[in-house]
Amino acid sequence: MHDDEVTKSQPHIIVEIIEYIPNSVVTKTILKKATGVISVMSFDTGEGLLEKTIPYDSFVQVIDGQAEIYINHIARHVNTGESIVIPAHAPSSVTPNGRFKMIVTIIKSILEPEDESGILPT
Repeated sequence: MHDDEVTKSQPHIIVEIIEYIPNSVVTKTILKKATGVISVMSFDTGEGLLEKTIPYDSFVQVIDGQAEIYINHIARHVNTGESIVIPAHAPSSVTPNGRFKMIVTIIKSILEPEDESGILPT
């Protein structure tokens, strides 16, 4: 277990795993493996994430509050209980509307080479 991961084999109230800290964005790792990471994040009012692009799909689950999640420069409004997938290689940013918490699951994959037909091998 990584020191920053949550305790395994124990139930957790996910929204309580992470607290709000004034003027901060806080990240806590739930699980980290070579194949991906699950993190929970909290944003105090006025905080957000600047645009970034990563080479993996990201699954975002909103656990408290609401935000605008920009994917390819298009705003998508998300509320508590909703989720959205950010595609690999898509520029994205997060602009919360007040305090906000989310779970982010990033799945890493190995790109398999395409054959001449453009179809991935099975």
